[in-house]
Formats: sequence, structure tokens, C-alpha cells
Amino acid sequence: MLKDIIAVEPIEDYKLYIKFEDNQQGVIDISKLISFTGIFAPLQNIDYFKQVKINPEWGTIYWENGADFDPDVLYAEITGEAINNYQIAKT
Repeated sequence: MLKDIIAVEPIEDYKLYIKFEDNQQGVIDISKLISFTGIFAPLQNIDYFKQVKINPEWGTIYWENGADFDPDVLYAEITGEAINNYQIAKT
């Protein structure tokens, strides 16, 4: 897929509005994609979670502690398109 994220905005709780370079956009509840352990543990602090940023070099979102997401996974979540022969169910 290789679609870069061009906008991100915290909405409420652990939800992020995400927009991709091809204008696909939507809201993803990150708490449904991860458990808050390991590199993702600091994200459980909602104030830290809201400090999400875009790394234009990687085309994805990240946090200062090094946590990030594969943009293809986020794209599949928003569009419901298959990724590597797996179908992501839209919720």
C-alpha cells in the first residue's frame, strides 16, 4: 500500500483522526489495536498519548519514546482493505 499519513489529531480517549495522502481518512481507536505494554506502556497516560506526531520520513505516527505504527495497518483499519492477504474488518 505505502500510503503516508499526512494528518493526525487526537479526538477523545485513545481515538485518533488520521488522514492519508490519498485523502482516505477516519478515526481509529488505538486502544483496540494494542495492549499498553512494552513500548506502548507510556501511551496509557492520555496526556502522553495526545502528544502523537507525524514522522514525514516514515509516513506514519509516532511518540517520543519510539512507539510507532505501520501505516499500512492503519490504512487497512480505515479502509477495510486487505493487507498481505489478511482482511481487516471495519468496526
